[in-house]
Amino acid sequence: MALLEIDDIHVYYDKIHALKGVSISVEQGQIVTLVGGNGAGKSTTLKTVSGLLHPQSGEIRLEGRPLSHLKPHEIATIGLRHVPEGRRIFGRLTVRENLDMGAFTRTDRAGIAADKERMVSLFPRLKERWTQIAGTLSGGEQQMVAMARALMGQPHALLMDEPSMGLSPMMVEQVFETIRTINDEGVTILLVEQNALLALSIADIGYVMESGQIILSGPGPDLLDDERVQRAYLG
Repeated sequence: MALLEIDDIHVYYDKIHALKGVSISVEQGQIVTLVGGNGAGKSTTLKTVSGLLHPQSGEIRLEGRPLSHLKPHEIATIGLRHVPEGRRIFGRLTVRENLDMGAFTRTDRAGIAADKERMVSLFPRLKERWTQIAGTLSGGEQQMVAMARALMGQPHALLMDEPSMGLSPMMVEQVFETIRTINDEGVTILLVEQNALLALSIADIGYVMESGQIILSGPGPDLLDDERVQRAYLG
């Protein structure tokens, strides 16, 4: 049984059929990536998994448990966290307070304190910015806050939506190195990323989306070598 199963979901925005029978399987410990053009349905897929949108039909399961009837905070509580496009940190709170918000489902004070130490080890820049208002940070630093906030919930699976958007090449490289590290530590990741080359280079499995449908899937390295993917997404 896959850790996260997305089974034939259909999602509508009013009368617009945004997702048309999308099925994705994410095994424990994998990095799975969704690539495709703007409007392909990638972000809509993540929002549906995390409960921000509701499928009209189909099923989503985390460790065999159906998610479609749960609210976003309930989904977060049972082990699935979402790092949204645009980061969406709490801009008026400090870095430390943002991490506190990420642990809102937890009561183990010692564990929370230990995880804060782990976050500043994983993201050393955050230690320097610990009491700074998060909205005043650079884009790359805000992305670190968003990732650390999600990890404070000790997720079984992490949804990441366009983590490289708006970042410098150096910061993009750093973010992707951190994604690898997080995965090596046991966190399963479903990644949406505009940089298809980077995303597929770290992915165990990739899915190519177009017009709300999966049109191609396979191991990340195989998709990198696929002529159709190269023409459409890799230049």
